[in-house]
Amino acid sequence: MVTIIDYGAGNIKSIRNMLKRIGVPSTITSEKQAVQDAEKIILPGVGHFDYGMRQLKQSGLIEVLNQKVLEEKTPLLGICLGAQMLGNKSEEGSENGLGWINMDIIKFKIEQMPPTCKIPNMGWNKISKSKTALQNKNKGVDLFQHLEEDARFYFVHSYHMLPLDTEVTLATANYGYEYAAAVQQGNIYGVQFHPEKSHFFGMRLLENFAGL
Repeated sequence: MVTIIDYGAGNIKSIRNMLKRIGVPSTITSEKQAVQDAEKIILPGVGHFDYGMRQLKQSGLIEVLNQKVLEEKTPLLGICLGAQMLGNKSEEGSENGLGWINMDIIKFKIEQMPPTCKIPNMGWNKISKSKTALQNKNKGVDLFQHLEEDARFYFVHSYHMLPLDTEVTLATANYGYEYAAAVQQGNIYGVQFHPEKSHFFGMRLLENFAGL
C-alpha cells in the first residue's frame, strides 16, 4: 500500500490513477493515523515553495512524517515541489524546507542558458543515471530498474534541486546545463519530474518505488 499525502498542494488524483493502472494499491490521506500506518509514502507538490511548506505545516503532519521517515525509515518519494521541499530552502521563498536532504533549491540560471531554453522548463527530457544510482543497483535497491538510457520524463518547473552533497544525486537532466533530476538520502527519494505524467517510464518508476 502506498500512502499519498494530501496537504492541499499536490496532483494527487493523477498519481493515484497511475498507481491503479500498474496494480499498486494506494490511499490518499490527510489523517495522522493513516500516515502512521503507511508502508510507503508519496509527497506530491505543485506550485510555490512557500505555499507548499505552509500547507504542510498547517496540515499538522510534519511531526508524524519526521517519525515515519527519519526514525522508522519508511520509504518516501517526493514529486516535483514535493521533492524540492525535502531540502533546506528555496530561492522561490523564505520558508525553510523539511531539511531531510542536504540540498538547496535554486532558480534556473538564465545567464548560463541559450535563448532557446525558456523558463519554466516544460516538456519531455531524458535523464542520465549517476554513480549513486549504479551503486544502488548493485545493492539491489534501484529506483530506475528496467529504465534504459533513453528513458524520458515530463518536467514542469522554474527551480531545480542543487545538492550540497553530490552523493545524493541519483540522476541528472540537461536544460541549458546539467542539474539534479532525482535525489536520494537513504530511504528518502525525490524526483523533479512528474512520473504520473510520464507514461510508460513513469509507470515503471512508480512500480520500482512500490517494490523497494
